[in-house]
Amino acid sequence: MRLILIIAVLSFVAQLLLPWWSMALVAAGCCYWQGKHAWQSFGQAFAGAALVWAAYALLIHVQTGGIMTNRMSQLIIKSTSPAGMLLLTPLVAGLVAGLAGLAGYYIRQAMAPSQQIVGKRA
Repeated sequence: MRLILIIAVLSFVAQLLLPWWSMALVAAGCCYWQGKHAWQSFGQAFAGAALVWAAYALLIHVQTGGIMTNRMSQLIIKSTSPAGMLLLTPLVAGLVAGLAGLAGYYIRQAMAPSQQIVGKRA
């Protein structure tokens, strides 16, 4: 839970100053630093980024009275329902950050010193 909040806050701050894909760098760095397992790293990075983008998409939807969300929905998914865009937006962000978090975890695993296997000789 702590890693989800760290990723969410750092992604929010990074995206204020940097491009949208900076959330991937944040997720990779956080999961490199704190990731315990592969699926846990993916899930926490997914949840952190999806949380930020879902909140931001909902904020834009409310601020524009649904006009922006409706138009983007018509353009991208060929539907007049803005609910599709409100679901698609955090899904895309979550997948990008989740895969980046998984990459960060695996980079740490690859850089860790290999442990010698002690056992019977053949």
